[in-house]
Amino acid sequence: MRSGTNSIINSGQVYSWSLGLLLDAKLVKDHGWKCSAAIVLGITLRAAARCISLNAACRDLAKAPSDQAVLTALDEGLPKTLLVLERRLNDALIDPLPKRMRRRAWNVAIDWHLQPYYGEPFQSRNELYYGKPKQGTAKFHAYATACIVEYGRRYTLVLTWVRRHESMVRVLRRMVARIRDIGLKIRRLLLDRAFFNGAVVAFLQEEKLPFVMPVVIRGRAPKRGTKPTGLRWIKRQPAGWYPHVMKHEKQLLKISVCVGYRRHRNRKDGKQRHQKLLFAAWRVHGSPTEIRELYRLRFGIETSFRQMRQARIYTCTRNPRLRLFFLAVALILRNLWVWIHHTRLAEGSGDTLTLHLELLRFKRMLDWIVREIVALFHDGSIPCVIRPP
Repeated sequence: MRSGTNSIINSGQVYSWSLGLLLDAKLVKDHGWKCSAAIVLGITLRAAARCISLNAACRDLAKAPSDQAVLTALDEGLPKTLLVLERRLNDALIDPLPKRMRRRAWNVAIDWHLQPYYGEPFQSRNELYYGKPKQGTAKFHAYATACIVEYGRRYTLVLTWVRRHESMVRVLRRMVARIRDIGLKIRRLLLDRAFFNGAVVAFLQEEKLPFVMPVVIRGRAPKRGTKPTGLRWIKRQPAGWYPHVMKHEKQLLKISVCVGYRRHRNRKDGKQRHQKLLFAAWRVHGSPTEIRELYRLRFGIETSFRQMRQARIYTCTRNPRLRLFFLAVALILRNLWVWIHHTRLAEGSGDTLTLHLELLRFKRMLDWIVREIVALFHDGSIPCVIRPP
């Protein structure tokens, strides 16, 4: 996709861009004259834009095929292997990424997304990720994403499906390799506290990737009267930098721990509170305040999850290929929204970039897509239901 000088955006353009991203990735094949790839993907976009099922997306469109025909076309048209499907979905994700962004390094956040699952596996238990109970289940469909967290350029770069028993190092290796294949340079990795372990630190140092992540103190607290050591000793120190050594197998990993503070207002009593923060870092420098503000950028990936849920297709299918595809469609639409604001509606460039998010909210863009699909697949009649005799 190329950015232009025309700053006028209409619903037809938005629908054409979103459909073009999915068609160019060659995700779905034609399945008869009434279930061509364009029609099937158009129905899919309506379901995503309305956060409804494919059945509901087909119900009120007079010219649309049946929901079963659309599901069959998706099931038979999508690549049979998850590796091929994942690669094509990632190609569609980075299609809106401007080529000029690949000339410099960026801060990248990596996070896990656990979708609670209450059914049985589709074919194998390896499809599910088992973890701590959450929302009434210990079974999840797990995904990992990598996102640029710079202001105005929060593109999702990589989406990968996490299998059962896959280690964090293996998932990280796959995602870092994908980012490097794109040609993008990583300035720093901002990781969640779940990544704080020796295996991950050893991998990041081996790949020479600077990182910042919160410290997790594990193990029993020392007995009363015993002096604390290691991270517990660092936690009692004032703001500043302190060296620390982690053990992984036979390796000794040297990192730095930054001690900082966060001031916030308690929600219950309204009083000001100070919270001590510990960050593990490697090849990252700055004052404790700068490190705290740097890590705050990581919460930009939480925004991508929130917006992704606004365009998530409702489904109860057990097929992991369809679930991965539905999740990717939501992220692709979000990347398109970021591209529109970054290249068409923003003013300035670089550090002077000014966004105008009020001109086109994400939900409004989704409404535009629905409007175009209704115009294509509906005859103008009033939707109704007929009670059976």
